[in-house]
This record gives sequence, C-alpha cells and structure tokens, in this order.
Amino acid sequence: MSGIEDGRIRIVVDADACPVKDTIVEVAARFGAHVVMVASHNHRIEPAEGVTVVQVDASDQSADLHIANRLRKRDVLVTQDFGLAAIGLAKGAVALSFRGQRYTAETIEYLLAHRHALSRQRRGGARIKGPRAMTDEDKLRFQHALTKVLTRLQENRNL
Repeated sequence: MSGIEDGRIRIVVDADACPVKDTIVEVAARFGAHVVMVASHNHRIEPAEGVTVVQVDASDQSADLHIANRLRKRDVLVTQDFGLAAIGLAKGAVALSFRGQRYTAETIEYLLAHRHALSRQRRGGARIKGPRAMTDEDKLRFQHALTKVLTRLQENRNL
C-alpha cells in the first residue's frame, strides 16, 4: 500500500513537540493531502478537516512506534527524530524535519552517528546545548520544503 490512496497524499506527523502543525494543515489543504497527527495523550491536538488525530499512551517512544508500524511507501513523514526518519526512509517515505531539512539516505547516517556521539558526551558529564529556538525563517523554510515535496508527489515525479 502506498502513501497515496485515492489520489490523496498522506502526511504523517510526529506531533508531540511539532511547532509547525498549523503550517502542515494549511499546506496539506492546498494539495488535498490527508494529515495524520500522532501524539501522546499528554498533548492535546484539535481535530480539523483532512486531519486524523491519533492519541497514544505517554510511554517513551509510543508515538514513534505507532508511526513506524503504519508508515508506507511515499508517505511524507514530518519528525525531528533521526531514528524514526531512518525507519521512514527505509520504508520508502519522504522524511522532513520541523525546520524543512530533507532527510536522505546520504545524510541520515551522519545524523545518527552525531546523535550517538552527543549522547556519549552527555553520559560522560558534558553539557550539550539543545536545539536553537524555532524562528519564522525556519517555519517558512519548512513550508517551502513541504510544498516542494507535495508538488513532486502530486506530479508523480521522483523525489
């Protein structure tokens, strides 16, 4: 089963901490894409037309596991989680970060290795800065990246 059913593209969102949910819904509506927002019960997401909200338990990785088990080829996955992005790529999905970075087979290996190195440093007592605050420029970059991906999927072009 592909991420395009009945001519509709499916966007699957790791929605727990997603700062671009409104942008996803707006862009999806322009393309007639269906959005699936997956979040734990700790996060309240308002339903909207063209959006399915899936609430999972609050245990660690519940949203990621739900997404990983249901992700399909040619879905558009929006996540900040490199591990989930790697799974998405392996399943043939297109994966984007909240800031509009397109994950690829070429970049995901580096990102996973870098995440592992930072994790080792933190376990060793180092203090590592978190991600910088989301800016309007980041949101605009995401909007452009999602629009580009949806345009290509709609035109049935290779990504």
